[in-house]
Amino acid sequence: MVDFAQARRTMVDSQVRPSDVTDLRLIAAMLEVAREAFVPAARRAIAYLDIDVPVGAAGVRALLKPMVLAKLIQAAGIRDGDRVLDVGCATGYSAAVLAKLAGEVVALEEDAALARIAGETLAASGVSNVSVVSGPLHAGFGRNAPYDVILLEGASEIVPAALLSQLKDGGRLVAVIGSGPMGKATIYRAAGGGASGQTLFDASAPLLPGFAKPAAFVF
Repeated sequence: MVDFAQARRTMVDSQVRPSDVTDLRLIAAMLEVAREAFVPAARRAIAYLDIDVPVGAAGVRALLKPMVLAKLIQAAGIRDGDRVLDVGCATGYSAAVLAKLAGEVVALEEDAALARIAGETLAASGVSNVSVVSGPLHAGFGRNAPYDVILLEGASEIVPAALLSQLKDGGRLVAVIGSGPMGKATIYRAAGGGASGQTLFDASAPLLPGFAKPAAFVF
């Protein structure tokens, strides 16, 4: 039987800390949140591996690798009172981690089954400052905008313009831009009605629905 508490410590010590993640609040959150609770029962034994763990019936959605998630969150510089939009929250693990850092988290999920699991699991975990909402991921959730931070729980092949428009002035959006092994973790900072992007590190993540590059017309 897997000792999940030990697996959690090993994940942090062997994947997160060695990747220049030094934010003590974030490290404490990842040590506390039971990642296995957000993974289907049949896959809990692999919950803490250095992989994108598949969730959902189709297996096309996943929890981001712990290292990638941690580095994106650290780059966002989340403060206690921040309002955060978690795009593609899947089963809610990322939202549970974010909830320990931010004042309010809006967890957006368009897959009805995943949204239901996220809501139930977050409630069972005692998380009270996360609202799970449903809707197309690429459209964001303008009703609660503007946000201090937006996190994409997956990759985008396009600049997420609709999401950038939902940032406060000075807000940050973090995401993996590009698909496959050529992806780049990127931070966008909103200022003066626009946003500028900066590459952070090489990363790969599953492509989120609605974020694929439009097919080019071929004669």
